[in-house]
Amino acid sequence: MASIKHSVCLPMMKPAAADLGGFLREVKRIGYQGVEIWGHRQHFGALMEEVKSAGLRLATMCGHGTLAEGLNNPANHDRIEAELRESIDLAAAHDIPGLICFSGNRRAGVNDFEGLTHCVAGLRRMAKYAEQKGVNLNVELLNSRIDHPGYQADQTAWGVALCRMVDSPRVKLLFDIYHVQIMEGDIIRRIREAIGHIGHFHTAGVPAREDLDDRQELNYRGIFSAIAQSGYELYVGHEYRPRGEVMESLRQTFALGV
Repeated sequence: MASIKHSVCLPMMKPAAADLGGFLREVKRIGYQGVEIWGHRQHFGALMEEVKSAGLRLATMCGHGTLAEGLNNPANHDRIEAELRESIDLAAAHDIPGLICFSGNRRAGVNDFEGLTHCVAGLRRMAKYAEQKGVNLNVELLNSRIDHPGYQADQTAWGVALCRMVDSPRVKLLFDIYHVQIMEGDIIRRIREAIGHIGHFHTAGVPAREDLDDRQELNYRGIFSAIAQSGYELYVGHEYRPRGEVMESLRQTFALGV
């Protein structure tokens, strides 16, 4: 059985006053193997030097903008293609396994199937390039009930249909457990059914998006066990807001899925 490769979301976890290098080295000492960012254009080179110096890997970053104006609008495809090409090149050069992609919000007069076909068309424009460079394009599943009203990729089945229609080994899903729990629940079953199409995971406690402990409704020890048993070999990124001291929270989280 594979073990979990844990990753830390820097924008959510690193205290503003903390030294980046010191933070990364402590994360590595705990046992984490990766870190994540959202944007990548500012200070990217300096960040990568710190990440590699700490013995970590940058597990993912956003491949294009924006969350609300995404792939489901053909008017965005030229822009997204250009942004993804730049991001894929960066990812390939720095051994980053996957990029985060967004469906965009639903648009008036466009039903979910039409939005799906627009996303398929947009991803097909870049799928071959991603294949050539060995980089995954991971479309993030987000909840449209609480955090991202109107977001289209809000159901696992919709995301799986997207991957099947694009039909590329490099187009996958970012399965955000927090968001899927809010929309659907039945997390372990969803993971098992979709695992062949999952290129990255995110975690957070539900409902408060805090620590993965007994104050929230999910059994993350069981979820991590199911992920490990599935043979999944990529990263599980922790994207929650610690209530207390960050490093202690990260130690407790790591211990859930060794």
